[in-house]
Amino acid sequence: MIAAIMQPTFLPWIGYFDLIDRVDSFVFFDDAQVLKRSWGVRNRVLGAQGERFLTVPLVGHSQNADCSFANTAVDPAEKWRRSHLSTIRHAYAKVPFFRPVFEMIEELYAADHATIGALNMAFIETVAQRIGIDTSFTRSSQLAGVDGRKDHRLLSICEAIGADTYLSAQGSAAYIEQEREGGAFAGSPVELRYHNFAHPLYPQAGDSFTSHMSIVDMLMHCGFCSALDIIRSGRREELSSGEMRQLAA
Repeated sequence: MIAAIMQPTFLPWIGYFDLIDRVDSFVFFDDAQVLKRSWGVRNRVLGAQGERFLTVPLVGHSQNADCSFANTAVDPAEKWRRSHLSTIRHAYAKVPFFRPVFEMIEELYAADHATIGALNMAFIETVAQRIGIDTSFTRSSQLAGVDGRKDHRLLSICEAIGADTYLSAQGSAAYIEQEREGGAFAGSPVELRYHNFAHPLYPQAGDSFTSHMSIVDMLMHCGFCSALDIIRSGRREELSSGEMRQLAA
């Protein structure tokens, strides 16, 4: 079984969904620390005036290890939700698939999820289902017997769910490969591979293409039905630990 483990990002980019699509089990690392001004609480959409950040305000947040995605509350006030919806409406009201995508986002915000983890995971799982991804989802906070830090914790999660291959985001290589090739996975029964994705082009308003927006941008321009084909067009062959270290050198 192939697994991936990622923090539940807010309105993620399309590469996040390719990672989900390439594995059998996707684990939301929801007991990880959530940081202000990170992709866990904000992302970008593209309007006539360029990129616009949408940021979720948190309640009583101090940047310590106890503030996880699973237990950090979002501001219950309606003001930020109305502001997000207004920004999205002004950015995309005239593009082909505005109505169905906007209705999905309205429903997400109306559900009034209590924590940033619940909000982010609801969006990710809903989009995955709407575009045809059938990967199973698990939350790290609900797994028993998981311990360790950094790469040791990733390995522990893989072992807890019975994965024999771990497909890692390339950004995690900085700490997985820090001490030795393959990190904690070296010599373990779990094979380590790295996700490899080249951002595809898709029809987008404006004179030039802007990549790495929230998947909201692609859905608004292209719709749910063609989204997965576009995402898969960016797929490249996975990288080994050695290949990843060569790229970083």
